[in-house]
Amino acid sequence: MRGKALAAVVFATALIGWAAAAEPTAARRGETALLGRHFTVASVPLSAYDNVWRVWDPKAKAPPADYAKAFMARYGLHPAPYPNNGYPMGLRLAPGLLGKGLSFDCMFCHGGAILGQSHVGLGNTTLDFQAMYEELAAAIGQPRRPPYTFCNVRGTTEAGAAAVFLLGMREPDLSLRAPRIDLGLRDDLCEDVPAWWLLKKKKTMYYTGGADAHSVRSLMQFMMSPLNTGTSIKREEATFADVQEYLLSLEAPKYPFAVDAARAKSGEALFVANCARCHGTYGAKPTYPNKVIPLDEIGTDATRFHGISATFADYYNRSWFAEKSKAVETDGYQAPPLDGVWATAPYFHNGSAPTAYHVLNSKARPKVFTRSYGTGREDYDERRLGWKVRVLDRAPGDEVPGIERRKVYDTTRAGRGNGGHTFGDKLTEEERMAVIEYLKTL
Repeated sequence: MRGKALAAVVFATALIGWAAAAEPTAARRGETALLGRHFTVASVPLSAYDNVWRVWDPKAKAPPADYAKAFMARYGLHPAPYPNNGYPMGLRLAPGLLGKGLSFDCMFCHGGAILGQSHVGLGNTTLDFQAMYEELAAAIGQPRRPPYTFCNVRGTTEAGAAAVFLLGMREPDLSLRAPRIDLGLRDDLCEDVPAWWLLKKKKTMYYTGGADAHSVRSLMQFMMSPLNTGTSIKREEATFADVQEYLLSLEAPKYPFAVDAARAKSGEALFVANCARCHGTYGAKPTYPNKVIPLDEIGTDATRFHGISATFADYYNRSWFAEKSKAVETDGYQAPPLDGVWATAPYFHNGSAPTAYHVLNSKARPKVFTRSYGTGREDYDERRLGWKVRVLDRAPGDEVPGIERRKVYDTTRAGRGNGGHTFGDKLTEEERMAVIEYLKTL
């Protein structure tokens, strides 16, 4: 009898342990939701996707042989490393008002590629949302002009303008309203997309450090598509609490090429002496100061800093999004952690520095430049740590199609300045390259 009782206890304990192991963690639930579900109603008819090749070349008789690949290359999207019905990261099959279509999800901007490998959480530095919007609209006979500029330079977004525009269509309780409130929209901020894996170290987020990095609701602003009701947005809060746990579990990819260990060791000492005060330390016991550097000290382009108005901030703080955590005013830009920095080029909040070398040598920064917008090894500059670029004498004029003009980064334009952050200028060339060698190890 005693033996049977003991066996029953052992069996029950094993069953409980199995049940606990079978219960998915919050991070796994979040991963399943983010990579497997749609959160907005489809806004792109399948006919637009299927026929946009006709807009690319009105004389063409048939689509390109590998149509999915051609579509991704044209607009800077990447293969989904998860089941997605053959569509790229960022586009998802979903119900629409008139049947199935394609909806946008977070990976549209936060699904990038490096060395030809797709990564969830890596900023998409090749995206041309403007071209995609205009041409998909034309494919179904709709006006090409979007309500505001979606993209000024390929690989950057006007995410701030999107938040301002969409919130202006909502009451503070997220119910839809008309007409839209003017919250001071600017669409020349030219924002580079930060990596999600940096969130785990941050107390505040966004380039100015004006929001609580632990705010779940802040992550949900993309759901403000007018096809979503306020109720449908709010009921996903618990899901996005899990999504946030998934984002906090992401790790940066490791640098895949050889590293000069001796030079990197020398670079570490220089980094600690010159960079750690703002960007933290790395290794077995990492630190991160969560510092916002005043604008007059950092000196980088101020357009993004001034581009989100106090009117918007006040309205946001009265909305459902800020009920648990208010946005705050800061005096500059937050110095980011540098985990996986090798994979996150271009640099600065506006993507105006194509490599880490240009971050550390302000005199070498090109004024007008372009790049291939490919993500293979042949496109990557291992020595300078970033994207290979071609320097141009001048930017193209209006006679060049927009899809080609946006491939050129002109640092003389609003929001695209590449000045400031001159802290590396005092280093010698050898010291600068040693720091870069160390950055490869982060």
